[in-house]
Amino acid sequence: QAVVNPENTLFSVKRLIGRRWNDAEVQRDVKWLPYKVVQKGDGVRVVMNGKEYASEEISAMVLQKMKTDAEAKIGEKITEAVITVPAYFDDSQRQATKVAGEIAGLKVSRIINEPTAAALAYGFDRKKDEKIVVYDLGGGTFDVSVLEIAFDTATDQNTVEVRATNGDTHLGGDDFDQVIIRWIVEEFKKQEGIDLSKDVLAIQRIKEAAEKAKIELSSAVDTEINQPFITSDANGPKHMLLKLSRAKLEELVSELVEKTLEPCKKALADAGMKTGDINEIIMVGGMTRMPLVQSAVEKFFGKKLNVTVNPDEVVAIGAAVQAGNLQGDIKGELLLLDVTPLSLGLETLGGVMTKLIERNTTVPTSKSQIFSTAADGQTSVEIHVLQGEREIAEGNRSLGRFTLSGIPVAPRGIPQVEVTFDIDANGILSVKAEDKATKKEQKITITATTNLSDEEIEKMKKDAEAHVEEDRKRHALVEARNMAESMIYTTEKMLKEAGDPSKSTGQAKISDEDKKAVEEKIEALKKLKDTEDVEAMKKAGEELAEAAQKIGAAMYEQSKQAAGNAEQGAPEEPKEESKEEPKEGEFEEKK
Repeated sequence: QAVVNPENTLFSVKRLIGRRWNDAEVQRDVKWLPYKVVQKGDGVRVVMNGKEYASEEISAMVLQKMKTDAEAKIGEKITEAVITVPAYFDDSQRQATKVAGEIAGLKVSRIINEPTAAALAYGFDRKKDEKIVVYDLGGGTFDVSVLEIAFDTATDQNTVEVRATNGDTHLGGDDFDQVIIRWIVEEFKKQEGIDLSKDVLAIQRIKEAAEKAKIELSSAVDTEINQPFITSDANGPKHMLLKLSRAKLEELVSELVEKTLEPCKKALADAGMKTGDINEIIMVGGMTRMPLVQSAVEKFFGKKLNVTVNPDEVVAIGAAVQAGNLQGDIKGELLLLDVTPLSLGLETLGGVMTKLIERNTTVPTSKSQIFSTAADGQTSVEIHVLQGEREIAEGNRSLGRFTLSGIPVAPRGIPQVEVTFDIDANGILSVKAEDKATKKEQKITITATTNLSDEEIEKMKKDAEAHVEEDRKRHALVEARNMAESMIYTTEKMLKEAGDPSKSTGQAKISDEDKKAVEEKIEALKKLKDTEDVEAMKKAGEELAEAAQKIGAAMYEQSKQAAGNAEQGAPEEPKEESKEEPKEGEFEEKK
């Protein structure tokens, strides 16, 4: 599908969720994504079959498919979910993920960080104190978290505390693929003098070949990239045949692997630990199967990696553990203490950022601080909420702005405005500003930067629900048509056999009247088969099955009678004693 229809096949939408159009990462992705990405307001939309979709909407489709599959498996309706996100997702990305869950018809009970979920899965049954690192390199994002697992024998309580987290929400398997794709395009250009970089279909084929080569080189030392008829010129079709060794691949991606180690250093420093303090290193995400990644992480920490967990499943298992914990299904106590990945604050006089909540603060949390006016007679203040680590406001991510007005006229520095930052267990922020003199207040809950209004979200929810019903109807229609096709074919075959003269009587096995009745039922079902009336199709199918059953019974009776007549009328042939020796493979009767 991706090869024949690259412009309408979506992937890596997670890289766009909660992002602004002018984000450097979005502008970088737009250049290599085969599908169309456009601006809407400050946000981003993807275009599929001429229609624009928000990234939350696409994510909701994925969640809805998972929800439907899970419901089919367990036989119960699913209404709530725990959703995992990269630890380094900012507030907007978390909020957008929550919106995606709502569009899919789910109440999002909790959003937890992927490395934290992995630690939950790993530490769930372990009855000892440990310091662990979760190194999570997935398809589009990289996170590293330092966690402490503490077990209290008196209360049978397991506490999983995140001490620090760091990462890059734009570093993952996609970036490794892009490096390989660029190498393939350059090598082919050297060989054939043809630049494939602008050929969308060729690039999609090369992308699949690059992914395949990357996976194969995790277990093999070299691989072949073979793409026949990749393009053509005046001399005819051109075929691609390249060899890629593991050594060459490691040379190509070494910079990306090295890039993951800096966040490891920062996370350890923030946690106040050294590499020697770490007991276990858990590897999460498909990219951690790459030997170069494993050896680089082993070398950095000076310790063998823990490979007892499945890197593709461990995060989902951890989310299930947290869901069980929230529902009260976990035996003993399980306490999860997560952190906020980036500092939160507001812009103050001179364009500087004043931090209220430092990064790696345990959530949920709340922090208040008193601010004042910057000019005489100022009656309102603008609160500009920021997230990031830069001292200058413009170097950080803007999460939102709101104004507190109605402040009594007074010299600057006299009014007192209390600003409170509140982060819930999902890592989602709300901010309140209150004038201490008048008790007037203004609140804001940070929403996703894709600017989806409540009306748009409601519309998307309804669209998603409509698609579920549409899919169910389509499935029922396909099943009914398949049943009709099968029944028509089987009955027509049976009718032909029934109409053939019997060897014993020389007559047809059924009467013309019965045959005509069945033929009428077949014609009725044939007419309905191409309609969309599932119930009418089922009814006609049942009627045909009933008529066919009568024919089958009549044929069986006639065959039974014919067999009985043959048995009675046939003379018995004299048996000759065999003089042959038993042959190999035959049985000789023992007497």
